[in-house]
Amino acid sequence: MEFEKASFNQPTYNHNISLHDRKRLEITGVRKIENFDSNEFLLETSLGMMKIKGNELEIIKLDTNVGEVNIKGQVNEIHYSNSDKKNKNTEGILARLFK
Repeated sequence: MEFEKASFNQPTYNHNISLHDRKRLEITGVRKIENFDSNEFLLETSLGMMKIKGNELEIIKLDTNVGEVNIKGQVNEIHYSNSDKKNKNTEGILARLFK
């Protein structure tokens, strides 16, 4: 007997960020908070993984129904990574440059 992979319908959220004076960050399109502490947040968003680094970071609003997270503290860095498409776009650009 063969089984098909179960697919889960996850809501699709638009992903936006708004940073106010590097002290308050509003993020939409958050699917999951992977990990966080006062210096770093790791979020899964609708457009890939997002890492936020800073000082005295804390969640001031969390709405899991709409995928919204608000963070306060000193924001020093925001970094995206797309692990499922790792280096795919970079290789294409490099290949085109060195033709």
